[in-house]
Amino acid sequence: MTSGVVAAYGIDLSAVRGQVDAVLEDFLAGKARAAAGRGHPPEVVRTVRDFLAAGGKRIRAMVCVVGWHAAGGHGDVTSVLRVAASLELFVAFALIHDDIMDDSASRRGRPAVHRAMRAQLGGDERAERLGAGGALLVGNLALMWAQELLHTARLDAGRYPVVHGLYDAMLEEVMYGQYLDVMGTDRGPDDLEAALQIIRFKTASATIERPLQLGAAVAGAGATTMDVFTQLGLPLGEAFQIRDDLLDVFGSPDGACRPGLSDLREGKRTVLLALGLQRADQVQRERLRHLVGRADLREREAAEVRDILETSGAREDTERLITSRYEQVLRVLDDAAFPQAADVALRDLAITATQYTS
Repeated sequence: MTSGVVAAYGIDLSAVRGQVDAVLEDFLAGKARAAAGRGHPPEVVRTVRDFLAAGGKRIRAMVCVVGWHAAGGHGDVTSVLRVAASLELFVAFALIHDDIMDDSASRRGRPAVHRAMRAQLGGDERAERLGAGGALLVGNLALMWAQELLHTARLDAGRYPVVHGLYDAMLEEVMYGQYLDVMGTDRGPDDLEAALQIIRFKTASATIERPLQLGAAVAGAGATTMDVFTQLGLPLGEAFQIRDDLLDVFGSPDGACRPGLSDLREGKRTVLLALGLQRADQVQRERLRHLVGRADLREREAAEVRDILETSGAREDTERLITSRYEQVLRVLDDAAFPQAADVALRDLAITATQYTS
């Protein structure tokens, strides 16, 4: 399969997404047939398929394919598309498990997988335990299938260990990041560097850096290109997560993304919260410590938290951090001299990752 997505002005990212979705649908259709033939529960594949269909921008998959183009990839895109699609199954695993650990009520406008399974079982204490267990197993299968799909990418013998080594490193980094997020660190919630460390492990590397490097590895790139993708990927990945955390608390200017309560109720260790605790006066700091992390936090109290984060300057400082990382990415791109189509696509992805668009 050739790409059919490169024009003189850039790479058609919507076409890339369509190709990745086609790979996922074909793979999961095969899994559904296999499950039917072996008498396995059909709802497992259906749950993963519905989760993927519910939304998501396919950022990681698109970044992977763009990394392939940037590293000189051309011609048959079959291998890189299968690597890219495997990343979306990995993301499904990570998000399903993340929702279990946070006991999130929803994901992408639908009940979280464990909540949906709990409801199917009746909603009592036993249903809560079994629903979480069922979702855990569905997430595990999504991870197994991600790795299985990765193995179907036909890679040159010399590129196989590089691609799989990068993939394994990404898995390990995300697990350590999730551990830090769940268990915390020995530093307080006002420690900005601690919040950034969680982002780097849990999100930044797996969202931008490793997908770029995976695509480049499929194309046969060397160490220099990999280093450039680290210089580009980590700040862009950090900016992506910081923006996401801002949207969760404040929503979007156009109202399409509404302010949420989940991060505030969870007491999530975000850059926004760390800056809020640093910038707030003593009275405001006490209110933040009293309100953030309460499972029963109401909208009126969340509005008070938002006001403190706004008036203390924490929201503005958080926006500055995003801007500084975006500008850092542009400087790296200016120096990198990637092929024009890839350069345009990377700049578009930088905007998508750092600036809210409905």
